[in-house]
Amino acid sequence: MASGLTIRNTAGSDAHQAVAFRSDSDHSVIENCEFLGNQDTLYAQSLRQFYKNCRIQGNVDFIFGNSASVFQDCEILVGPRQTNPESSENNAVTAHGRTDPAQSTGLVFHNCVINGTEEYMRYYKKNPEVHKNYLGRPWKEYSRTIFINCKMEKIISPDGWMPWSGDVGLKTVFYGEFRNSGPGSDVSKRVPWSTQIPSQNVPTYSVQNFIQGDQWIPKSH
Repeated sequence: MASGLTIRNTAGSDAHQAVAFRSDSDHSVIENCEFLGNQDTLYAQSLRQFYKNCRIQGNVDFIFGNSASVFQDCEILVGPRQTNPESSENNAVTAHGRTDPAQSTGLVFHNCVINGTEEYMRYYKKNPEVHKNYLGRPWKEYSRTIFINCKMEKIISPDGWMPWSGDVGLKTVFYGEFRNSGPGSDVSKRVPWSTQIPSQNVPTYSVQNFIQGDQWIPKSH
C-alpha cells in the first residue's frame, strides 16, 4: 500500500520510455499519490491493483501494462511533449497489454477526469487541430480498457481511440465506455471497434467483480 507520495521521472524527452512507477504486486492499493512523467509514466504491469484519488500525468501511453487495475476518482492529465511541444502530436492515455482473451486483465476507470495540464492547454488552445489525444491504443492484441462515469474534457479526439499499427488488434480489443460526460465524451464519431457498454454489463467492471476488491481493499476505501 502507498499513500501521499509524489513519484516523478525526470529523465526527459531523450529517454523516450521513462517509467516513474511500476507495480507487479497483487493487491496493490495506491491512494492520494501523484505520478509525473512523459512516456509510460505508470506501468501497471500485472496482477490486481487499485488506485484511488491519484493524479497521473504524461503523454505517450502513460498508463500501461497487463494488470487488472481499477482507477477510481483519479485525475488523468496530458502534459506537453518536452521536445517541440507546439508541433503535431498523437497522445494515448492508455496502452493495455492483454495477450490472451482468457486473461482477466484490463484497465478500468471510474469517476475520473481526463484533461490537460495548464501548460498543455496553452499549446492546445493555440492550435487544437494538431494536438490529438486518445483514450487508448492496443499495445497487445487483446487490449481491454473501460471508462465509466468519467468526465472527458475537449482534448479527447472525437474518434476516441487510436490504432497501434495498422489494423493490429482492432478486431480483438475491448474498448468500452459508459455514461461519461464532458465535451470529449460524445460517442457519435467513435471508432467502430469501440463499444458502448450496456447498463446490465457495467457491474462486471466494479471493484468487487473485476478485481475482487471487497476481499482485500481496506474498508476505508
